[in-house]
Amino acid sequence: MGRLTPGAYAVSRRHPVTLMLHNIRSMWNVGAMFRTADAAGIDRIVITGYTATPPRKEIDKTALGAQETVPWLHFDDPFEAISVLKDEGKKVYGLEIAENSRMYTDLKADDFPLVLLVGNEVDGIGDALLANCDGVLEIPQYGIKHSLNVAVAAGVAVFECVRVFRQPG
Repeated sequence: MGRLTPGAYAVSRRHPVTLMLHNIRSMWNVGAMFRTADAAGIDRIVITGYTATPPRKEIDKTALGAQETVPWLHFDDPFEAISVLKDEGKKVYGLEIAENSRMYTDLKADDFPLVLLVGNEVDGIGDALLANCDGVLEIPQYGIKHSLNVAVAAGVAVFECVRVFRQPG
C-alpha cells in the first residue's frame, strides 16, 4: 500500500476512532500513541489531565512526526472531554480490566464512531471516569502480569477498532 504525503493524509478520510489519553505520565508513551494513531488513520487524539502535549522532544522522539499529522485536542478535565465527545455522537469505551467489561474483539459496526479511552500507566482510568463511559473493553491477559504497557494496549485495541470498522457489512 502506498504511503500518503502529509498533504494527502491531512485531507484523507479517517477511521471513526478517537484515542483519548488521560493522565499518561510517560511522554514516550504519548509519542508512541501518536505514531499508532497516524498508522491506523484514526480521527484524532484527545489529551486530558496531566498528559503532556506536543511539542515536546520526548513525544517527538517516538512520534516520528505523527504529532504533526494527527489532529489533537487538549482538555484539562476528562469529564468535559467525554461530554463533548458524546455530544458529537461518539460512544466512549474505556480500555481497562474491569467488571462488566467486554472483550475488545467483540466490537460491532454500531459501536462506531467511538472513543477509546486509555489511562495512567499505574492507576489506569479510575472508577469515576469509567462510570462515564458507555462501556469497557478488555484485552485478555494470559501471563503473570495483568496489564500491558499503555501504548501497546492502545495499539492492539486501535487496530482492532479499525479492522472491525473496515470489515464488509
